Amino acid sequence: MPIKMLQIPTADGHADAFAALPDGGGRHPGVLMYPDGFGIRPVLREMARELAGHGYYVLVPNLLYRHGPAPVIELPEHIGEEVRPAVFAQLMPMIEAHTTQRVLSDADAYLKFLTAQPEVSDGPVAVTGYCIGGLVATRTAAAHPGQVVALAAFHGPVGVDGPDSLSKLAAEVHFGHAESDLTPEALGELNKALDAAGIGYTSEIYPGTVHGFTMSDTDAFNPAALQLHWDGLLPLLGRTLTKS
Repeated sequence: MPIKMLQIPTADGHADAFAALPDGGGRHPGVLMYPDGFGIRPVLREMARELAGHGYYVLVPNLLYRHGPAPVIELPEHIGEEVRPAVFAQLMPMIEAHTTQRVLSDADAYLKFLTAQPEVSDGPVAVTGYCIGGLVATRTAAAHPGQVVALAAFHGPVGVDGPDSLSKLAAEVHFGHAESDLTPEALGELNKALDAAGIGYTSEIYPGTVHGFTMSDTDAFNPAALQLHWDGLLPLLGRTLTKS
């Protein structure tokens, strides 16, 4: 799948990004994919390419562009438990500075850019994200109920803004939670809020998982759970986005 390197105009400058496109040209439904806290790196390019292979234009922005182009810090090829604390010590101040106001301002810019691309077909779009990107995806979908028809988030703190934020969702939702991130009781409370929103959703704990299970360059990686992620994401997009 072809990759395009891009610069997205935002209220605070330009966000570096890439897009993965299907082979063969034409126009395709748009998907905005938010990376995890480690940001854009080879594993994200692989996942975006795989999704593009199913017929989608996949835009992946650098969430932390205000701190420099991706990768904003030097990352090891494999982010194992022995290096994770040091990596997060560098990243957490940047992640904490990415306020809700910044998220929503950037989301406006990303969606405007995505839908203006000549390879993207007319119509609604989907958003998906991992870890902190799952929360950003949820905030994006809640802020753009008329434009975002599908929301997927994986091992993301999607309930952190409280049930009122979920009540603004109009998209169909799939949440795949890590067993280490959410108790069954917390899952029940989250799903009550989704019930109250009156939307179609699946929200489940993937068995035997820890936070970060989709990312093959970390110790958290779980191949079976990554497949569950595709089994949730691809049918969701197939139901909600119209391919040309």
